This record gives sequence, C-alpha cells and structure tokens, in this order.
Amino acid sequence: MVFLIAMKGPILVFDGGCPFCRHFAELSELRSGINSLQIRDGRSDKLLRNKLAAKGFNLSYGAILIDGENILHGADAINWICSRMRPSANLLKILAPLMANQKRSRLLYPLLLQARRLALKIKGIPLDPG
Repeated sequence: MVFLIAMKGPILVFDGGCPFCRHFAELSELRSGINSLQIRDGRSDKLLRNKLAAKGFNLSYGAILIDGENILHGADAINWICSRMRPSANLLKILAPLMANQKRSRLLYPLLLQARRLALKIKGIPLDPG
C-alpha cells in the first residue's frame, strides 16, 4: 500500500461530517497518549477515501485505523485505539474502558453508528461521503 507507507504512526480516518466522530478523533489525537497518532478527515480527503474503498473499507460503515500495513475498520479500529489510550479527556476516560474490550466494542459500535446516522441526518449531510 504505497500511499500509506509515507505516513508515520497510526492513522485514524474518520467521518468529518459527523460531530461525534470529529470530537472523538480530535480528542484521540490530542489527548489519548498514543504517540504519533494522526487523524484524517475521510470525508474531505477523497483520494484517501477512494483508495481505502478500493481495498474494501467504506467510511460509511465506520472509522478506519491504519497502522503500517494493518487496516482495521469500525469496532476493531475503535477497539485498537481505546485499548492503547492513556486518556486525559473525560469523554475518553469513559469510552476507553468500554471500547477497549473487543467483545464490548463490537456490541456497542452499532449504537455509535446509529448516533452518527442520526447526527448526519439532522445536519442534512449524506450518510455516504461518496
């Protein structure tokens, strides 16, 4: 995956149109304690979004975590981040223990996707950044 090799550290690709996704991503970058974590707004970065979609990772179905050659999607991406966090923000202190457990993250993640869908609908933003 040549387009990812130039990037250093793990990368969280999120839906910048969703206020919940944006807030989580910003806190994760700034206050999670994960060294070199970068965030990328997949909604505004069409080239990255299209390259990930070509590999089978659609932003409409959840956040995407790129760690070297490893790509995680949805609950697995959030689980990866939360299991490595040393959170300082209150929201992350609540979410990290919940989502650091893989079984719980897979159980709870669909609820987060529903909240995303509702937020986008209220804002009049299409679900699929397409």
